[in-house]
Amino acid sequence: MLTYRASNVVNLAHAAMGMYGAYVYYGLRNFQLASTQTGGNLILPIIGLPTHVHVLDRPTAAAALAIAVVVAALLGAFVYAVAFRPLRTAPPLARVVASLGVFLYLQSVMNLRVEENGAGASSFEIRSLLPTGGVHIGDAVVPTASFVLAGIAVVTAIVLALVFRYTRFGLATRAAAEQEKGALLTGISPDRVGLVNWIVASVLATLAVVLVAGVTQKLDPTETSLLVVPALAAALLGGLDGFALTTIAGLGIGMLQGTIGLYQIRATWIPSWLPAGGASQAIPVLVILVAITMRGRSLPSREAIVDQRLPLSPRPTRPALWSLVFATMGVVALLTLGAQWRLAIVVSTISGIIALSSVVLTGYVGQISLAQYAFAGLAAFTTAKLATSGIAFPWAPILGVVVTVVVGIATGLPAVRVRGMTLAVATIGAAVLIEDLVFASPSLAAMDPLPRPRLFGIDLGFAGVGDANFRAAFGIFAVVVFAAAALAVANLRRSATGLRWLAVRGNERAAAAAGIDVAATKLSAFAVSSFLAALGGTIIAYESPALSPQQFMVVGAIAVLALTYLGGIASLSGALVAGILASGGILTELQGGATGSSSSYQFALSGVMLVAVAVLYPDGIVVAARRGLGRLAHSVRPTGGTA
Repeated sequence: MLTYRASNVVNLAHAAMGMYGAYVYYGLRNFQLASTQTGGNLILPIIGLPTHVHVLDRPTAAAALAIAVVVAALLGAFVYAVAFRPLRTAPPLARVVASLGVFLYLQSVMNLRVEENGAGASSFEIRSLLPTGGVHIGDAVVPTASFVLAGIAVVTAIVLALVFRYTRFGLATRAAAEQEKGALLTGISPDRVGLVNWIVASVLATLAVVLVAGVTQKLDPTETSLLVVPALAAALLGGLDGFALTTIAGLGIGMLQGTIGLYQIRATWIPSWLPAGGASQAIPVLVILVAITMRGRSLPSREAIVDQRLPLSPRPTRPALWSLVFATMGVVALLTLGAQWRLAIVVSTISGIIALSSVVLTGYVGQISLAQYAFAGLAAFTTAKLATSGIAFPWAPILGVVVTVVVGIATGLPAVRVRGMTLAVATIGAAVLIEDLVFASPSLAAMDPLPRPRLFGIDLGFAGVGDANFRAAFGIFAVVVFAAAALAVANLRRSATGLRWLAVRGNERAAAAAGIDVAATKLSAFAVSSFLAALGGTIIAYESPALSPQQFMVVGAIAVLALTYLGGIASLSGALVAGILASGGILTELQGGATGSSSSYQFALSGVMLVAVAVLYPDGIVVAARRGLGRLAHSVRPTGGTA
């Protein structure tokens, strides 16, 4: 709420920032490296620097917490100054992708820090700062720490409410957020106000994660970073403005989650396929969807429409020719290169197909979705379940695509009433919901290998023996699907459907006045987008020797959107770049092949590049390079003289 008030940013990296601060605290208190017990080590979040530096011998809890608070304040100031201050007046998409870049970088770097010290060689002894014991309420025993945490939350909300209502700083924050030019005329610096709010927000996130990790005895870079989802549910119920209502909503969501989780454990009628804790984890997502749907409007208000710079969406020229050229290059490479290169090409091809779904939905229609990888996973698991049940190829993937498109359209229903950052929050919640209710299902934990796909008598199986592994036939099939999908998207962009998509992206009210059905246009984009994501997912089902829920976590969706944005979110080049840069793809093979930490390195670098591109080149690096080459050609072009 503080970052939203200060700079109109729903910071999806908020919990990730708190996660790093918590690692700083627990690293200072107790960091075990190479079986040597040490303390006072400050973990560094910068790639290329040492994993940690020693700052104190056996620091106390107070000293470690003080250092963690200082580091959190510096992190908040740095993120605001580098990423969000330049984007204060940027479109919502740029601010969302910048926060995703910070999320991706911090989550990936902390995964690297854990991996670099070896499994079991790096561990934290997490000791709670809160009192232990319990309070008996009837037959139940409630941990004392729960009451203390609730009290801290209430007191913090009261203090913030008083500060923002009665102090000059609070009034200055409200003035700067509502009317920046007016605040400047009265002597208020929006930059200084934003900086202070981001520092306070980062410190609060760190303190929250430190306290929560002490109670749960768990600190994980990915899971902790996703704590932002239930936090956003509470903030949305509070209208991103009311401290009291947000606190009540947060406490209510937490208690409801705990009650449902306990009931699910005790109830005997709940089916075995429902994951343990899945129902309770779904509560925040349902709250988000209900809250934004009720608060949203079918069309934005007149005052909500501003003149903003949208990503360039060039009209594809000669798409059939270019599709044929790239497909031919892919086929030749598959037939001439070795097994590891064939694997890299297939990985890049699949990533490119899924990235096309982001081009359609986010680039052409302006609907920011973080559920594309979840759709791919849904199609993959549906295909695998049907194929192992006896449904032959290609009917199993066709049915998997149909199921995913239905779910995609259902997910897009809130988009009829919301847009921008709010939709990004809704789709990341939908992705988490699919993870918790579908991918974590015990029925998907152990699945039989899929039968080899055959089409017109041709064996399209991917697995082989020795140098024949990662068979070219499967790769050619994937490349052909990618080329056909890219050609279809290009033709849609050139058609009346594409023009309606761009009209809705530019101005929904003007599009509606011109006779365009805005709701139907948005839902059509969700249908096409989920279809493309499902295509990629069905290929993954036959490409992977064993499907795993970890393949389709929401971090993967963030990476896909990040890489597509790097190439150009509103052009086909974005999907092509995303495929090349994908972890395990062509770039990975050019760098020498995949290693245990290659994905984390690439995700971290993608996060940095995402922030840089959002600030400097919002149209993507391909468009920026094309413009640079055009200026260079113009500068060296000879000019004729006149007599």
